[in-house]
Amino acid sequence: MTAQIHEAACHCRSVRFRVTLEGGFSSARRCDCSLCRMRGAVVVSTRLDGIEFLEGEDLLTLYRFNTGAARHWFCSRCGIYTHHQRRSSPEEFGVNIACLEGVSPFDVATVPVMDGVNHPSDGHSTGRVGTLVFQRD
Repeated sequence: MTAQIHEAACHCRSVRFRVTLEGGFSSARRCDCSLCRMRGAVVVSTRLDGIEFLEGEDLLTLYRFNTGAARHWFCSRCGIYTHHQRRSSPEEFGVNIACLEGVSPFDVATVPVMDGVNHPSDGHSTGRVGTLVFQRD
């Protein structure tokens, strides 16, 4: 599969970045941990060198919780979650698909939901716990 390159931004466009997706949207997923349940984002994966900030990197705010291993970034102006460095795969970023220009989370009709409550790093994950399905009426 050919890598896809996407321009991306937060809601207020203060943070602008470019994302290279080696697997396109095939990595799209959600998580059921407490933070992901509340933010409701669909994410896609990229390598750590797969994000290039064009503007506003200094406006990102870092949030960590629980073990502190995962690092979640948000725009300090509009509050939109842009990306995170995963606890389960620290060599990857999860990128909020809604930040990609011209892309909506609803463009991915079926999204696997991963077990973040029983985290793989804790040795007792069940893996996939369900599927989020979007069906247009």
